Amino acid sequence: MMDNKDLEAEIHPLKNEDGKLQENLENPAKKEDHLKSTPVRSRLSGCRTAVFFLSLFICLLVVFVISFIIPCPDRPASQTWRIDYNTAVTYDFLATEDINRDKVQDVLFLYKTTNSSDDVNQSCADEGFSWPCTFVAAVSGANGSILWERPAAQDAALVECAIPQPRDSGASSACILMGRPGPFIAVDSFTGQTLWNHPSSLGRNASILSPFLQVPDLDADGAPDLLVLAQEGKEVTGHIYSGSTGHQIGHQVSLAVDGASSSLLHVTRAGAHYILLPCASSLCGHSVKSLYEKATGRDSSLQSDPGWEDVLNTTAHRLLLHSSGAIHHLMNVPRKGGEDLLLVSSEACMLLDGQELTPRWTFNVAQVLRKPILGHYKPDTLAVVIENGTGIDRQILLLDVSTGALLWSQALLGLAGDPQSASLPTADHRSAFFFWGLHDLTGATPMEPRDPQHSLYLFHPTLPGILLELANISANIVAFQVALFEPGRHAACVLLTGPASPDTPGLVSVAKHEIQDLVLSSRVVRLAKGGPDNDQAVRHRLSRLRYRSEA
Repeated sequence: MMDNKDLEAEIHPLKNEDGKLQENLENPAKKEDHLKSTPVRSRLSGCRTAVFFLSLFICLLVVFVISFIIPCPDRPASQTWRIDYNTAVTYDFLATEDINRDKVQDVLFLYKTTNSSDDVNQSCADEGFSWPCTFVAAVSGANGSILWERPAAQDAALVECAIPQPRDSGASSACILMGRPGPFIAVDSFTGQTLWNHPSSLGRNASILSPFLQVPDLDADGAPDLLVLAQEGKEVTGHIYSGSTGHQIGHQVSLAVDGASSSLLHVTRAGAHYILLPCASSLCGHSVKSLYEKATGRDSSLQSDPGWEDVLNTTAHRLLLHSSGAIHHLMNVPRKGGEDLLLVSSEACMLLDGQELTPRWTFNVAQVLRKPILGHYKPDTLAVVIENGTGIDRQILLLDVSTGALLWSQALLGLAGDPQSASLPTADHRSAFFFWGLHDLTGATPMEPRDPQHSLYLFHPTLPGILLELANISANIVAFQVALFEPGRHAACVLLTGPASPDTPGLVSVAKHEIQDLVLSSRVVRLAKGGPDNDQAVRHRLSRLRYRSEA
């Protein structure tokens, strides 16, 4: 049915037209205003269009300039490299630090050569040593070129790098070297130049217990200070040195300990610093505050922990703790709100509450000769790697730090001279683990392995039934380290090989191998029959791992 308005329009068409005409005659002013506003709107629309295209042109021009005219900064090409020294010896020391500021970690190591034809920048006599002497060398992590090298000690030396320095010293970090025997030297990590050099205050028959312990800034000079523990006979003494000048602070202090195999700096939840040492089946402890006050006779602003002082015998300096067997290794384990203590004895591995010193868990072990390492088996869940047993009885154990539960285990024959295991965080918040040993003994007797070479294996928790055999090394391995050389780019392992005895010079080599290259050429070892992927797929999957720096 038609609408009333439409019906009326059909009946009276002229009337409708007259109405529209009348409306137009009644609103001439409105029509004139509309006609005047149209050019203004057109002009505004044109301006907006012009501004849009001008902005687009400027953006394209900037992109063109950045992409094709301004050169990109040169990034050092990642390379696998090797440096050889003939008729030389080396020592168990490797460190990485970005020395030449090219955003790639560089490598520091020690060597002593008897070959006078080797190119060295400074002679031993320049530093007061007789020839041959021990050199410290810094090598570019990108291509293996020598950045600097200099005499460091007459023979072996205790070395600690990346020691922060005061802002007004001209050096951001230093390497501290103490010869065995020899002077106490600090060198600029970036140039190799001497920052200070002092005669050693230790007795000639004293042996240094490594490592250097960095303690809080006791002399208020802007740099952490160093505590050196030395042993002469059965007595262990502590020596405090300024980290910025090398001068001894006060005099030596006896720790009232009859021998020590290792030492650890532990910070309680109250912020108090304590030096811990194994004392048979107990722990011996001294607060850094008390050591400083005894050495200088002055009060210290450092804190002490009343709870620890209550359980610390002031005469014997022993913590009221009794482990199962003699304590061989001590290490701090980070956790929310502080640190716990991991003790490895001859019979068990025990995690202690870092404040109350009460056991959180205990795991029985037979023989642990190496210090455990930490990593992540599950995402963001800390695990500890224990090498339990020796020879054909050696097992690799991964324990959950929070509960002590066994996460993964694998028998892996250990050979004399195998380096310590290592771990490196991956982008999936787990860790890649690196083990040395020998997995396959087919056709060989346990006493005489078919292949005595040291084999390096990679394990990642996402493939618990797979090991990758990355490399086989027949030379004597003196030091080994896995590091992230470029953030977000590549990880590599560094091998330092040389004679087993420092008295018999031979070939010394330091070599860098990229993990990705080793993975692509690796041998897949299946710990169980079957598996979801073929060997090539496994290599491809693990070669795509991305590594990250420690949090």
